[in-house]
Amino acid sequence: MVCSTGRVIGFVALSAIAAECTIALASPPPAPAAEDWRNLRNGIVLPDEGYCDQPYVVITHDGNWLCTMTTGKGIEGQRGQHVVATISTDRGKTWSPLIDIEPADGPEASWAMPLLTPSGRVYVFYDYNGDRINTLGDRKDIRADMLGWYVYKYSDDHGRTWSKERYRLPVRMTPCDYENDFQGKVQMLWGIGKPVIAGDSVIFGFSKICKYLIERSEGWFFRSDNILTESDPAKIEWQMLPEGDIGLRSPTGGPIAEEQNLVVLSDGTLYTMYRTVEGHPCHAYSFDGGRTWTPPEFATYTPGGQRIKHPRACPRLWKTQNGKYLFWFHNNGGKDYERRNPAWISGGIERDGRIHWSQPEILLYDPEPTVRTSYPDLIEDQGRYWVTETQKEVARIHEIDASLLEGMWNQGTVKTLTQQGLAVSATSEQIASGKLAMPKIPLLRGVAGLTVELRFALNDISAGQVLLDSRDATGKGFVVKTADAAALRIELSDGSTTAFWDSDPGTIQTGRTHHVAIIVDAGPRIISYVIDGKLCDGGDARPYGWGRFSPHLLDINGDKEVRVGPTLKQAAKAIRIYTRALRTSEAIANYLSGE
Repeated sequence: MVCSTGRVIGFVALSAIAAECTIALASPPPAPAAEDWRNLRNGIVLPDEGYCDQPYVVITHDGNWLCTMTTGKGIEGQRGQHVVATISTDRGKTWSPLIDIEPADGPEASWAMPLLTPSGRVYVFYDYNGDRINTLGDRKDIRADMLGWYVYKYSDDHGRTWSKERYRLPVRMTPCDYENDFQGKVQMLWGIGKPVIAGDSVIFGFSKICKYLIERSEGWFFRSDNILTESDPAKIEWQMLPEGDIGLRSPTGGPIAEEQNLVVLSDGTLYTMYRTVEGHPCHAYSFDGGRTWTPPEFATYTPGGQRIKHPRACPRLWKTQNGKYLFWFHNNGGKDYERRNPAWISGGIERDGRIHWSQPEILLYDPEPTVRTSYPDLIEDQGRYWVTETQKEVARIHEIDASLLEGMWNQGTVKTLTQQGLAVSATSEQIASGKLAMPKIPLLRGVAGLTVELRFALNDISAGQVLLDSRDATGKGFVVKTADAAALRIELSDGSTTAFWDSDPGTIQTGRTHHVAIIVDAGPRIISYVIDGKLCDGGDARPYGWGRFSPHLLDINGDKEVRVGPTLKQAAKAIRIYTRALRTSEAIANYLSGE
């Protein structure tokens, strides 16, 4: 990318270049309306009072969508924060005025989680500052949205009105409480996600805070075995799990283990995911309804496999109606609250009592890299999918292309070469000639893109060897070359703005046949590599496997021919160019095709 200084740099990580590239990154051109469904700005805005968080949806028995959320006229944690509901009768296109579950002028009420029962009753569980605690020692007006009680209300008219009475959950005292800043006189906690139904029981996760504000935390669960059949809310029975005095923690003993949410496997096994500050989420299984859990470990795509990368953000799980799974995360190894854009998604399937996660796809993004999106929910309605999300000041709902999800669930089984957008598929004679006709690449904006795909075995992987080159005399076009640390590099230029990105170190080996897809996605402005069926995620060498490119880089059409470098002429088994960005799943299918 070219900064305002005119110096060319690579996108190693956004934070590393923000200081020098403020102009280039902070002012992207607005995306055309409805051009890319993944663009956050093309979603439908949900009503709120200013601040808005955790927009979670259930489809009530009258066929409408009921969304509960936390809102307020201030910023997160300020006085007046409360929980509300809103109803859509047209699948999210329009929404009713906000309905107070708790009023803005009462104690702080936050982090609502709705549960739809078979009877049609809707419960909502949330934090409630029932003791009106707003001080800590000599500190005044502290954040109180995570202090106090855990409570629930209910609605028997599909969310239009809510019970006047609220019912308190029996939060068992544990060492985490006694060690907190209030010495246990006040409990600190919150929950994300929605309760799940496991057989005849309901269970949901929540996090206890052991040090204000959230400097140490651990995970717990509430389970009820009679909430689905008991009509009197006061008679609902609750167990706080796991048994014992210690909740779910980080496997390393790290201070943060929070935002536990879960799904139920086909045999009743519970599976939970939660965030840490160690660059990875944690996961664990319970085979006895939440009473005990497997030792928490950093989540992997497959048992014993590649670790999933994720910062201190909500790692959200869903089980879909087809019995498969989805996982929202951010695919980078950040260790703080930042880097929540784009949102990535992985598809899960059960094998031998465990969830196996697919290589991920970009689900949603904002053109401004510093925008953060999180706390999503999934809605399924008559075979269609929607996702809600929030940026704290605006919450939206987005319909998701079902083929993206199906592609992830089918990774490993689809082994056919993708034809859509295929503009160059070089024959052995064309490769030997050293020149291929170069197709016209659409301007890099909206849903446009480029994918360069190679299958080769190099005997020499020393850096600087040009493999493919479409640049003209002015430097416009792209070039693929070998890079340092046994990697590949793509460079893109419109003659004045340049970007480059390398694959992960060590991804290319001498004498081994590799399949490489270099994907330039103009929507989120991201370059990624899928090598031998695996999306580069940075590995142990860097927090990102993907890199951003400038919104000012648009026209990369160079020469009318693309030149095949002498090294690749001898080594290439296939060269393909697509005039669009392939999905991760498509690149994997191409790899498995063997072509």
